[in-house]
Amino acid sequence: MNHNGSMISRRQFLGGAYGIGGIALASLLQEQGALATSERLATKHYDLTPKAPNGFGQAKAMISMFMQGGPSHIDLFDPKPELTKRDGQNFPGDIKYDDAAGASPEMMGSPWKFEKRGQCGMEVSELLPYFSKIVDDVTLIRSMHTGVNNHGQSIYALINGTALAGRPTLGSWVTYGLGSENQDLPAYVALTDPRGLPVLGVDNFSNGWLPSLYQATVIRPKEPRILNLEPPMSLKGEAQDRYLSFVQRLNKEHAEARPGETDLEARIQSFELAARMQLAAKDALDIDQESESTKRLYGLDNPACKEFGSRCLIARRLVERGVRFVSLFTGNQTWDHHSGIMASLPASCQYVDQPAAALVMDLKQRGLLDSTVVHWGGEMGRLPVIQNRAGGKNDRSKVGRDHNTYGFGMWVAGGGFKSGHIHGATDEFGHHAQVDVVNHYDYHATLMHLFGIDAKKLSFKRNGTDMRLVENPDARIVHQVLA
Repeated sequence: MNHNGSMISRRQFLGGAYGIGGIALASLLQEQGALATSERLATKHYDLTPKAPNGFGQAKAMISMFMQGGPSHIDLFDPKPELTKRDGQNFPGDIKYDDAAGASPEMMGSPWKFEKRGQCGMEVSELLPYFSKIVDDVTLIRSMHTGVNNHGQSIYALINGTALAGRPTLGSWVTYGLGSENQDLPAYVALTDPRGLPVLGVDNFSNGWLPSLYQATVIRPKEPRILNLEPPMSLKGEAQDRYLSFVQRLNKEHAEARPGETDLEARIQSFELAARMQLAAKDALDIDQESESTKRLYGLDNPACKEFGSRCLIARRLVERGVRFVSLFTGNQTWDHHSGIMASLPASCQYVDQPAAALVMDLKQRGLLDSTVVHWGGEMGRLPVIQNRAGGKNDRSKVGRDHNTYGFGMWVAGGGFKSGHIHGATDEFGHHAQVDVVNHYDYHATLMHLFGIDAKKLSFKRNGTDMRLVENPDARIVHQVLA
């Protein structure tokens, strides 16, 4: 029943007039203790309604494919002829090792062949045959730099702007600034790998100290992709409608008596979203609706990449329905090739190469690439020297490469980035970014600019201090990569 005493239908409820927020209110209060006192009350209301950018913004959504562990740039898309020429010689100068115990000064040229691809002539490794087909649609940044030489710190730098834990991730900032175009689906989604969470676990998609409304919703890598989406049999239909309407009224009265309680507001809104998702999420996640040609494009007929292809296809279905930010993760350190790189790097590439390229192609043919940023990259690259020579001087079957955060590569496409463009360069051995260096904070400032957000103005007041994604005063928008 509604507040006038008349009956409402399930469709009316799911349409947004009534919420599911009250379903867990009693247990919520019981488990989490008393609500905030008047001294803790906030003065601002937070929601996910769409918000206009404060400047021109071509990008409306972003899909980030995070290759956790550190893909070897010098074996994929940053060829080094001098390194190949001096293969087997000692590195001429200082080199920063992360694992000194397994370190070696012996240089190793890439064992894989490079060829110029596309009209732009971008040199790409034979390990990335599908990426080779989209080079004219991407910007390849060869001069990335974080300078914090371990996984955790460099991941934090790239996802939340600093080397510190506990801060909001990029997806949280974007949804905080712009809200969402679809109120029936989460604004920010994380698509995790069936092999496990990446290093740092849920920190990779945390809202930090932003209101919990801006944390990512996790979509599981296997069915059911969202747990508890279906109501129990005892609550289906009219029984659910009546129950939720009653509890929603209680929620509303309780919240009105405690204005500004952001944790409670966020939880009520999340439960209301859960109700609306009973219809919208089922549709968005149903890739069986796609044509057979689209499924083949993403490699769903190839066991080596079917899993990642399914997630890339889901990501496209989400952004075309108005989801603002989607993060896809590979499993824990699947690109961290300290040893056995001769076999493990090709396997990692095969897992993602076709689906990642398909995502760009598919967005482009649907007219969505111009408004959607696509990102591919990890938190670091690899060193130009051999690590872990366990097989002896003449056996490279077991060798690997150590971490390198001082110069590495990644690619971006769409959303206002240039097409068929190479930006920056590392030194002749691929160790340090030397030309047109892009620090993590420059990258973030550039992304926010493409969304129409001034990264130095978007802030959240915490303990009396204005906090931002981009805190470094030297951060710059990298205009050379913009279309």
